[in-house]
Amino acid sequence: MYVPFFLELKAAKVPVTLREYLTLLEGLEAGIVDFDVEAFYYLARATLVKDERHIDRFDQVFARYFRGLEAFSGPEGTEARRLPEDWLHKLAEKYLSEDDKKLVEALGGFDKLMETLRQRLAEQKGRHQGGNKWIGTAGTSPFGAYGYNPEGVRIGQQESRHRRAVKVWDKREFRNFDDNVELGTRNIKVALKRLRRWVREGADEELDLGGTIRSTAEHGYLDVKTRPERRNAVKLLMFFDVGGSMDDHIRTVEELFSAARAEFKHMDYFYFHNCPYEGLWKDNRRRRLDVMPTLDVIRTYGPDYRAIFVGDASMSPYEITHAGGSVEHWNKEAGEVWLRRLTGHFRKHVWLNPVPEPHWSSTWSIGLMKTLFENRMYPLTLSGLDSAARELTR
Repeated sequence: MYVPFFLELKAAKVPVTLREYLTLLEGLEAGIVDFDVEAFYYLARATLVKDERHIDRFDQVFARYFRGLEAFSGPEGTEARRLPEDWLHKLAEKYLSEDDKKLVEALGGFDKLMETLRQRLAEQKGRHQGGNKWIGTAGTSPFGAYGYNPEGVRIGQQESRHRRAVKVWDKREFRNFDDNVELGTRNIKVALKRLRRWVREGADEELDLGGTIRSTAEHGYLDVKTRPERRNAVKLLMFFDVGGSMDDHIRTVEELFSAARAEFKHMDYFYFHNCPYEGLWKDNRRRRLDVMPTLDVIRTYGPDYRAIFVGDASMSPYEITHAGGSVEHWNKEAGEVWLRRLTGHFRKHVWLNPVPEPHWSSTWSIGLMKTLFENRMYPLTLSGLDSAARELTR
C-alpha cells in the first residue's frame, strides 16, 4: 500500500528517493509505529522529507492518501466503524480539562460514550444537521462535526473549533513550509543556509578528533590535536530601502534583517530611500547628519562581499534615470549611475523585492530596476530567497 503513496509524493514534486522509501519500510518492519497513526506520520515525514519547504506538500499527500485510516469496517459493512479505543483514551487524557472529564463521567464514563457512538452509527440513516443526539453537523451531540460538546467525538471536520473534543478526525496540525508562505525568521535562516562557504581560519581552538586519534595511534600515547574552528567565510552587505511605500513591508524586512544578522558573522548594512545616491546611512534617526559617502562604502568593503539590495523599487522613474530626480534632495548624478558603481564593485549582487512578482509588470520603475540588475531581482519569498542565494554562491 505504500508504493502508491511514494509515487504520489513524487507526483507532488516532493523529492523522495528509493533509499528513503526503503528506510521507511525498515522502520515499519522494526515495529516502531505499530497501531499509532500519528507516530506513523512522523516516521514517514522524518524518513521521506529532506527539506522543510516540502513538509506542506507531504502533509497534503498524506492527508489525501491515508484519509479514513482511523476507521475500520468489516465485510460488506456488517461492522460499523470500529474505533481504536486506547487511542481515544490517550487523547482524552491529553486534551480534556478536569471539568470536561467530569462531564464525560456524568454521561457514564468514556466506555459508555464509545458504546453509545457504536449504537448510533448502527442505527442512524443519512445525514443530520443540528440537534443533540445523532451524528451530524452544527449541533450539540457528542458526535459529529462543527458543533460543540465537550465530551464529543468530532468526525469528518478539518479543524477543532472549540478544542474540546476527545478526537478530531481529519485534523491537520502541521505548519506550512511551502515555497511561497510568508516569511518568518526561522524560515529565512533555513533559506540563507545556502549562502555559506565553510573555511577554517584563526587560532587552533577546536578539537581535531580524527587527528587526535591518528596521532595517538602512531605515537602510543595521548596526543591531542587542535585546529581552527570552521566558520562561514561569506561576507554579506545589505542595502535596505526605508520609508514611503516600504512602510507596508516593515515586518517582513525586519525578519529578513534579524535572520541575516544571526546567520552571518561578517554582515553589515546601510539604508537608502527609493534609490541609492551619493550617500548612505546606518541610523534612520540621524540620516541627515551621519551620512557615509557611497564612494567610501565602495572603498571600505571589498568586492568579495555579497550585496543584497532590498526594496520595492516603486518610485518615479526619474528617481533612477535623471540627476535631480530624488524626492528628498538634489542629486548631482542619477540613481542609475550610483547603482552601476555599486553593482560593478560588488560583482555578486541581487535585488529582493517584497512586492508580489505578478505585480511587477504594472510598475515601470520595477522593470527598470530589474533591467539594471540584469534580471537578478527576486521576490521576497522563501522560493525567491532560495534562488537569490543560489545566484550569490555561483
